[in-house]
Amino acid sequence: MKTAKLYETLAEAIADQVAQGVLREGERIPSVRQTAQHHQLSISTVIRAFLLLESRGIIEARPQSGYFVRHRPDTPARKDAISAPLSPADLARAPALDTSTLVLTTLRSIGQGSIPLGSPFPDPAAFPWARLNYHAGVVSRRVGQNQQLSDLPPGNPELIRQIARRHLENGLTVDAAEIIITTGATEAINLCLQAVAQPGDLVAVESPTYYALLQALERMGMRVLEVATDPEQGIVIAALESAIVSQGVKACILMPNFQNPLGFMMSDDRKRTLVEMLARHDVPAIENDVYHELYYGDTHPSSLKQYDRHGLVLHCNSFSKSLDTGHRIGWTLPGRYRAQVEKLKFLNSLNTAALPQLAIAEYLKNDGYDFHLRKLRKAYAQQAAIMSAAVRRFFPQGTSVTQPAGGYLLWVTMPPSVRALELYARAQERGISIGAGNMFATGDAWQHCIRLNYSYPWSAEVDAAVRMLGQLAGELTVN
Repeated sequence: MKTAKLYETLAEAIADQVAQGVLREGERIPSVRQTAQHHQLSISTVIRAFLLLESRGIIEARPQSGYFVRHRPDTPARKDAISAPLSPADLARAPALDTSTLVLTTLRSIGQGSIPLGSPFPDPAAFPWARLNYHAGVVSRRVGQNQQLSDLPPGNPELIRQIARRHLENGLTVDAAEIIITTGATEAINLCLQAVAQPGDLVAVESPTYYALLQALERMGMRVLEVATDPEQGIVIAALESAIVSQGVKACILMPNFQNPLGFMMSDDRKRTLVEMLARHDVPAIENDVYHELYYGDTHPSSLKQYDRHGLVLHCNSFSKSLDTGHRIGWTLPGRYRAQVEKLKFLNSLNTAALPQLAIAEYLKNDGYDFHLRKLRKAYAQQAAIMSAAVRRFFPQGTSVTQPAGGYLLWVTMPPSVRALELYARAQERGISIGAGNMFATGDAWQHCIRLNYSYPWSAEVDAAVRMLGQLAGELTVN
């Protein structure tokens, strides 16, 4: 067998980098001298490799500039190999894939231009970026380089004060000293989990539940107990109490307001009953309340924290769903676990970026946050109604949808014969992302369900995507 020469081996390596998208059309490749040094080859060997690549039409020489990847109009466009989503064939085998792979595939497809019906994030175009950037600029000029320590736990004092005021306006009187600023609600939940449970402990969650919670529990080595949850009333309290007594549940994670993915809001009476039951058994509850400000009614909802008299509710919240998706500023009120959570925050991530904290604090103090929220709530309520009507119209008979009281997510239950993962794969082929129900549980109870994001304004493109999803679901229906 003929052994490849050094220059041929180098040429093949560079050609592979071009094929994989690491080196793109029009980009300059490392110089002859740099390549010789990096690969420990002679300059003459590198020149021969470059000439071979040039003869193949892969690179081209430009006078006094070097070598560049050549544009090849006959080569079809391709996605970068380093960020390409799974192929439909891979997705068809998705029962063997874990939740993290499915989530990552969904987010990558959205990043590459898919219609974002599967996104967990709100439409960023609806947020006041110009005002936030203005405040960030003012703050950075005013503070300069003297803001070294103020972002250490618990966080910026002015932002903490504004958050305490916001809670007061929403009917919850809090001690500002309890608040700890975090990098989004995800970090807040993770810190609270570490404070109340250990690897091997059993933690109860709603079913279905937000997949990031399942990922966090898996990463921390904790066991998951999925408790039956009514799509209108929330977690079945009697079932949760039975599990606490019989199985030794150490803690629970709950989303009582506009739960992801079901969208329900627990009534005040059920929230009070739930908190009282947990207090009887001395079981802490991590409350994920990130959609609190996105209610559709005339008044804000209550929170579990309002009924807590024993410091057992660890309230977690964020501005990411209502004001600023980019900087991921969240907070927690961890009750009796405050000292542990603050220590864990310092050990895990040291601090939260100071400038976004200050910019948001200035916005809350000086701009029209309530006006912004009123517009956002009105838009989401209208879009929820349009999306629900479209699904009922275009999806096969036997499909039902939830009636979200807030947020921007719709849960769709299709006929049992429709497999969400197969619909997911076919939708991906057509540039449409959806949230397959399999991502929201450890088993297959929700494999005929999908979650849709309606935060983006209704358009001809979105309308066509929902019509296509309905058509695909109909093709998968077994009569």
